[in-house]
Amino acid sequence: MESMAIAGAGPLGGYADRYVIYEDGTAGHLQVLEGQEPTLSRPGRFVSRDAYSDRLGELQAGTAAHVAELEAGDQERHEVDYAALLGAGVPEETARRMSGLGQAGRVRN
Repeated sequence: MESMAIAGAGPLGGYADRYVIYEDGTAGHLQVLEGQEPTLSRPGRFVSRDAYSDRLGELQAGTAAHVAELEAGDQERHEVDYAALLGAGVPEETARRMSGLGQAGRVRN
């Protein structure tokens, strides 16, 4: 079977990965047709895969640190609530349940 060509149309190429770090510090990964220059939806710059991976790692580490801070704050609030409930005469088991503390002072999930 012969292939049919359409005037002015070339064969589709493969995809190329492009990596971006935007001005706000976020990172992006785009797939575009080879030979095409993508247009960014907001200000940023194209970077190497390694630079993108490094930035992504920084963002993930920052997120993990933030989550750890939130969890520590939650734990402290649960413990303060528990102590207040005990001080108000609420039985220990009920105070644990009401404050969100599990066994041995741990937060239940």
